[in-house]
Parts: sequence; C-alpha cells; structure tokens
Amino acid sequence: MSIALAGHVGPWTIDDVEGLPDNGDHTRYELLTPGVLTVTPAPGTVHQRASRRLANLLEAAIAAAKAPYEVLETVNVEIPGGRLTEPDVVVVDRAVSATAPSRYQGASVLLVVEIVSPNTHPQDRIIKPELYAEAGIDFYWRLELEKRPHLIASKLSNGKYRRTLTALGGVLSTVEEPYPMQVDPAALARQ
Repeated sequence: MSIALAGHVGPWTIDDVEGLPDNGDHTRYELLTPGVLTVTPAPGTVHQRASRRLANLLEAAIAAAKAPYEVLETVNVEIPGGRLTEPDVVVVDRAVSATAPSRYQGASVLLVVEIVSPNTHPQDRIIKPELYAEAGIDFYWRLELEKRPHLIASKLSNGKYRRTLTALGGVLSTVEEPYPMQVDPAALARQ
C-alpha cells in the first residue's frame, strides 16, 4: 500500500481513496479536509470489542423496533465537498444497503458512532461532528473509553448536535433515540 500512497500526485479524491488496495491491516483512510488524505492506524483490541458489542446492541434495538435500518461497521460515508469518513459504526437505510454501495450519502445514514482512540481525539470530538452535521445525519454518538468509559449521545438540531444523554460506565443507562436500548459503556469494553 505504501507504493500507492507514495506514488500519488496531487490532491486526493474520494475515488482515489476508494481505489487504494486493501492489504487487510484495517488502516483507515479518510478525507476530513478536501484533497488531504488522513491515515489512521488500525484500532486496538478494546476499541474493536466495544465497537462489536455496541453494534450488537444497536442491531437488537432496531430488530425490536422492526425498523428499516441495518448496522454496519467501518464503511465509507461521503460528506459534501469531496470529503469521506469511515465511522466505527453506522446505522443505514436497509434499502440503500441492499444495493451494496461503496459509500453512503448522509441522507441514507441515521446514526454514526465514533469510538475515541488516542490517535483520534481531535477528529472524533471536534472535526467529525461538524462534518456529520453538515451531511444532515440525525444522530451522532461518541464512545470514550479512556479513564471512565462513557457514551455521549447527540441529536441534530438546527444544524448542530445537541447532547441528549451521557451514559456513564458502570451504570446501565437507557438511550431513547433513535431506538430504545440499554447500555453500560464500561461493559462494552470489558473482556
């Protein structure tokens, strides 16, 4: 993959990023700024564990609500203006996911979840919420695993995310939207 990266000339496009070969190392490639490739190392074990468990809880909540959505992990989400993100977990329109797109438009994404890693603090806390709001994605959740795990659930209102819940680790909390579910952020990461 380093040959493809080193040999690239000029600003990066979404097609360039999607054309990178997959070498199986789970490295993430995003365009958080148009034309600028952001490379993030593969997430660690605790991050992956929490992602899978949260995706499972979301799947169960969606199934219980009989909602027309599907939960996916690490897919491309296109942001207006030539930007591309790869959230940890997304809830997407089932009809759109049935077409197996290479990337999802904001209109087909109901919820994005970012799990904060030491390498992604500024992106997940500042940059990505702004991008997801710009794309019109209704819900943004941020799972913090450092120190005391906690989940911050936010809903889009007047172009900005407004916090609707902070679920603290060690406490079973009920998230009401987009679908009711109970979550203990500490249990998501625990072995």
